[in-house]
Amino acid sequence: MPLLHDRLKQIWGYSEFRFPQFEIVQAILARQDALIVLPTGGGKSLCFQLPAIMQQGLTIVVSPLVALMENQVQELQQKRIPAALLHSELSSWQRKQVLNAIATHRLLYLSPETLLSPPVWQRLINPELKINSLIIDEAHCLAQWGETFRPVYYRLGAARSTLSNHRNRITIAAFTATANPATQATIQRLLQLEAPQCFRVSPYRANLTLKVQPVSTPRQRRQKLLEVIRAQTGSGLVYVRSRRDAEELVEWLTQQGHRTAAYHAGLKSTDRRQIEQAWLNDQLRFVVATCAFGLGVNKAATRWVVHYHAPLLMSEYVQEIGRAGRDGKAAIAVLLKSSWLDLEDRQRWQFFETQERNQAIKAQQLIPKLPQQGNIDVVAREFKGAAIALSLLHNANQLTWTDPFHYEIQSKQKRLKTSHNSTQSMKDYLSTKGCRWRFVLRSFGFEQDAENFACGHCDHCR
Repeated sequence: MPLLHDRLKQIWGYSEFRFPQFEIVQAILARQDALIVLPTGGGKSLCFQLPAIMQQGLTIVVSPLVALMENQVQELQQKRIPAALLHSELSSWQRKQVLNAIATHRLLYLSPETLLSPPVWQRLINPELKINSLIIDEAHCLAQWGETFRPVYYRLGAARSTLSNHRNRITIAAFTATANPATQATIQRLLQLEAPQCFRVSPYRANLTLKVQPVSTPRQRRQKLLEVIRAQTGSGLVYVRSRRDAEELVEWLTQQGHRTAAYHAGLKSTDRRQIEQAWLNDQLRFVVATCAFGLGVNKAATRWVVHYHAPLLMSEYVQEIGRAGRDGKAAIAVLLKSSWLDLEDRQRWQFFETQERNQAIKAQQLIPKLPQQGNIDVVAREFKGAAIALSLLHNANQLTWTDPFHYEIQSKQKRLKTSHNSTQSMKDYLSTKGCRWRFVLRSFGFEQDAENFACGHCDHCR
């Protein structure tokens, strides 16, 4: 315990752990599986970075976004902690350099797709390489994206048995800020967590006011945004749902005299880094961004967040409002929602839901053609959409992965359905007449905290 506190002070500059950071660090050092649900800004990354530097060997961190990996690795390298990352934007020479030096790193950050790519996987299964733990960062992405968007996520649970061959058992710890009880159960099942220690902290923030404002037309939506920007002081963020939305809105805001920038996953990493730094250094008062912005970027003095469009999912909403008021001072989150006169939000939800249904129908039609057992890479080359069909079968408990690359189908009889990407909770939040924070607490399984709760600082409680 004294040694952990020494490292905390020496490397991070903190004199004390925040609850439950110390308990999480202890669990990982004791090689126990863990599921951790901490609010945005709750210090999740320290919980797996500290154990990584306390042990000889490698900690593998699976992360969904390049920007998030870059931010964390840059911070670690500035602290002189041996950390590296692998992603598709690196040149083949850079990737080779990282792989050749893999045994010298304490932390290796990569996406699930990179983890299971042949050159990387072959290095990792070498029994001479000591691996301590597999960390799944932003683990809600497994349930949110694993069925249809990034099906490789569903194969991560089979990675441990292969990586543990001829070496000690590898610990798996899943970290997220936004997982309701159903998502938590999915994460535990698909990652095959063994008697995990669970740490859950309420997302409630007493300093953060929640407000929803209806708008009737696209023009009124823009005017409301201007009103909010002018009414607030300090730094802020404006969230939109697409790259095109970000770029068009920035063009219009610039015409209104505001200095801002559009941030999305389509930008080069150097451009993303430049925008992040300009915002962190107050050269830009606010950024207009998709969900790609914020993960790994910490500005405690962010005073306001505006959702120019309603997010599709409650998990996205809670993740994004959590950027505001991390310093404990008063902050506000304003969401602009379409009134019954404006079809914009409904059309976006309908498009999303239709896509989900269509993917499930296509998968259902493909399943009878798939071999009962096989190699994912071979089958995916022969059948377009096979990866999605297999992930849907897996989620329906009709398939098992014998290792991350080979599957066995137990049944093709049951009808498939997607189950996690439901927009209903977000719709209910927008129409609720009660306390908004109470709704958030109930959505994420904090029923006891929500009983007789009135926050006093949402648009309904006020």
